Amino acid sequence: MATCPPYPTHVHRHTHWWQRTWVRYGALITLLALSGLVILALVREQTGTQGFLVGLGLAVLPVPLLVAAFRWLDRVDPGPWRNLLFCFAWGACAAALIAIVANSFATRWIATATADPAGADTWGATVIAPVVEESAKAAAVLLVFLFRRRDFTGIVDGVVVAGVTATGFAFTENILYLGTAFGTDQLTGDSGIASVTAATFFVRVVMSPFAHPLFTVLTGIGFGIAALSAGRHRLRRALLPLAGLLLAMGMHALWNGSAAFGEYGFFAVYAAFMVPSFGLLTWLVIWTRQRELGTVRAELPAYVAAGWLTPAEPYALGSMRARRVARQYARKHAGKEGARAVARYEACATSVAFLRQRGRRGRAGADFTVRERQLLDALWHLRGVARPALDYAARTTAPPAPVPRPVPPWAYGYGYGAQGAYGHATAHPPYGPNPPHHPQASHAPYPQAPHAPYPQYAPPSPQHAPYTPPGPYRP
Repeated sequence: MATCPPYPTHVHRHTHWWQRTWVRYGALITLLALSGLVILALVREQTGTQGFLVGLGLAVLPVPLLVAAFRWLDRVDPGPWRNLLFCFAWGACAAALIAIVANSFATRWIATATADPAGADTWGATVIAPVVEESAKAAAVLLVFLFRRRDFTGIVDGVVVAGVTATGFAFTENILYLGTAFGTDQLTGDSGIASVTAATFFVRVVMSPFAHPLFTVLTGIGFGIAALSAGRHRLRRALLPLAGLLLAMGMHALWNGSAAFGEYGFFAVYAAFMVPSFGLLTWLVIWTRQRELGTVRAELPAYVAAGWLTPAEPYALGSMRARRVARQYARKHAGKEGARAVARYEACATSVAFLRQRGRRGRAGADFTVRERQLLDALWHLRGVARPALDYAARTTAPPAPVPRPVPPWAYGYGYGAQGAYGHATAHPPYGPNPPHHPQASHAPYPQAPHAPYPQYAPPSPQHAPYTPPGPYRP
């Protein structure tokens, strides 16, 4: 008698046309392109053609430096370029359009309701603008957090995503401010250092190019800490991004309201608040990046023991200097393709280290095994080019072996050093690099893989055996 399985072995799910990937990408690109055209038209209308071109030429100057700085912070585990392009486009087009429309509408409504245009401008700059602009920029961070969760794993990712979004927003805003200043100079006939354009350029581009990124980075830190929180802390995951957004709004409001603090209010806020905040956040991000390198050095020895990596690689992959040396070595001996292969190898190894750490903490997700195997297969495929380069980098950048401390001559002449406690000669002097009760020191050029068992981070098998990474497949 034939029997049917208790559940279907294959389920065909019908995919609607709006659920297809190319439709979603096309809709997103169309939305950003239309937003960009509209915002450029609005800015050109307010500044004029000449002012728009001048503002565009001056506003683009800090963009490469800021993007390069955020990309440098993301060198340990670099995210895909498409995420950064989306964030910059969202900030420059969608967020800027939302801000200029909402700010103008709110300011006009307040001026009409209160019959006080000057007061409406103050309220618009110190209350309306921070809320609207930071919310519009935070939308990009939220979208990446929700739909590119695999690329959003910690504080550094939040800082990079938020910073690039704010850089795009500041770019469009600087075009408007610089173009308007140039139009003012055309009417008054001012030029040179005494012009409004020069003063605006100095304040917005030279003194405070990091202002908008600094505000939005607080939101990104909130999302980054939420990404590190365990899945059971749902309330914390919801409140942390909101707290970061509120801090960003508060700092933005203080910055915009500094002009109301008197003639030197701007410089007082800049020196007493903005610069220390910038230094503190910079230290936090660099410290977090060093912790990420420590995670790489701590997690990869498990894959050394399983045969996927060589003993030199955890040390080389946990040092930015060694990574750079490895890419240079590959470029010298295998060309640009070799350098790119080493860079991909470094990225995959870093990703598998972070994945293992999340797995040990119970935050890896249901696709942990599949994702781990994909990354390990990618490492195995690139090992021919990457291993010689990383081995060379480990030997080149390893700290020098410690020089043994010379034994002083008087250590053998009297006391316990020569006769011991009971007058018998001792086999080893009490002073020197290797006392008899200590093992011989090892001065290998790079740390060796430990042989102790590693903590399990996957559900135990029926025999309760600790988890071990799968060994490499060798045909």
